[in-house]
Amino acid sequence: SGCAETPRKKILTLLLIVDDENGRVLLGKKLRGFGAGYWNGFGGKVEPNESVLQGALRELKEEACVEALDTEEVGRLTFVWDDEQDKIPWLVHVFRATQFTGIPTRTDEMDPRWFQFSDIPYENMWADDEHWYPFALKNQKFEGIFIFRETTKLIEIEKIGEVGELTME
Repeated sequence: SGCAETPRKKILTLLLIVDDENGRVLLGKKLRGFGAGYWNGFGGKVEPNESVLQGALRELKEEACVEALDTEEVGRLTFVWDDEQDKIPWLVHVFRATQFTGIPTRTDEMDPRWFQFSDIPYENMWADDEHWYPFALKNQKFEGIFIFRETTKLIEIEKIGEVGELTME
């Protein structure tokens, strides 16, 4: 028909910088927009002209002023918005890096800070994070499907677990 097909999912990225040696992870406090006030990894939308990895690296630089050097995709997460029929599900590609250049610096969008694995502030994060961060921190590949209602309320975990390879689309 020549018509552009409606995407089945909105593609997003999330990048975690992990300091394995010292058991800590760099998170950013979201200062404005969607998820403001929550601690999170760095990421966002993928622009039409870039790959998912390029999008993840660009967002990291824009949000925290650092460049990751050894980024690998470790997970894929689908988010379904139960009470918003017109909102298509999100597919988030989760990346992990351990090497970077630059100094994590506050921007107008994010305020970066290191957290020991034992002190990750899950109570001030998205409700799904505690279910998959352990996989990402241990560098295990994982996939999950989370159902949300009223934007921030996690009502169902359809699946979460380690996988041999990332195939979720």
